[in-house]
Amino acid sequence: MIGYVTLGTNDLARAAAFYDAIAAHFGVGRMMEFGSFIAWGTIGGAPGIAATMPFDGGPATVGNGVMVALEVKSPEEVHAVYDTAMAHGGTCEGAPGPRGEDGFYAGYFRDPDGNKLNAFCMTAPTGPKAGE
Repeated sequence: MIGYVTLGTNDLARAAAFYDAIAAHFGVGRMMEFGSFIAWGTIGGAPGIAATMPFDGGPATVGNGVMVALEVKSPEEVHAVYDTAMAHGGTCEGAPGPRGEDGFYAGYFRDPDGNKLNAFCMTAPTGPKAGE
């Protein structure tokens, strides 16, 4: 159902460098680019992500409670995406690790504009099985 997610930026060149590095972990590059908008992904593929200067000309601001979750295949990939984010101007919102006992493994970060993202995967549950 989701085609792509768009996040606002006040500095498109800075956002481009950040998302070029993140997109490389997913084996994709820029699929669409205009003067104030860049989208990463594959046309007809999985949902993509875009950075844009706000259409109304106002400043881009962060949505409180809004987060984009990027699914990867392993905890090692969670760490790799998180480390890439940190190396490209991201800030930590929660270091990679298990969250709860249901097998959810994630690392949380913000892009240089303050938009919150995470890289996550599902692993084997570590908690008690139902009925135990």
